[in-house]
Amino acid sequence: MKKKMIAGLSVVAVMIAGLICFCIWFLSGTGSTYYYSQIDNTKIEQAESKGGVINFSGSMDYSYTLFSYNENGKGKDITFGTSKELKEGAFICLTVMPIRGVLEWKEVQYDELPASVQSNYAAPANE
Repeated sequence: MKKKMIAGLSVVAVMIAGLICFCIWFLSGTGSTYYYSQIDNTKIEQAESKGGVINFSGSMDYSYTLFSYNENGKGKDITFGTSKELKEGAFICLTVMPIRGVLEWKEVQYDELPASVQSNYAAPANE
């Protein structure tokens, strides 16, 4: 009886430790992939009111769905929210994590894009 109780407690302890490790990984952003895109304000949608539903994502008033490229030049559509309309033609870097989606975005310059991504966009005239 005592051995079964110890074995049961050991299993529970291992499960709790595993859950804690998963939560730390999930919240840390480890395993994120960077995607790069160019702002196209024809691809913006204004967020609609949820009719009393609490918005836990903050004040994300706008949603963009843009075709984006990773460091290897592989592309896919990515949707992310913003609190404002972004500058037309600006280049952005999106930090994307499986399950969680876009963690953050930041504006970058054309010369900061990986070469495999630059080949998909025309260099700005002022550079």
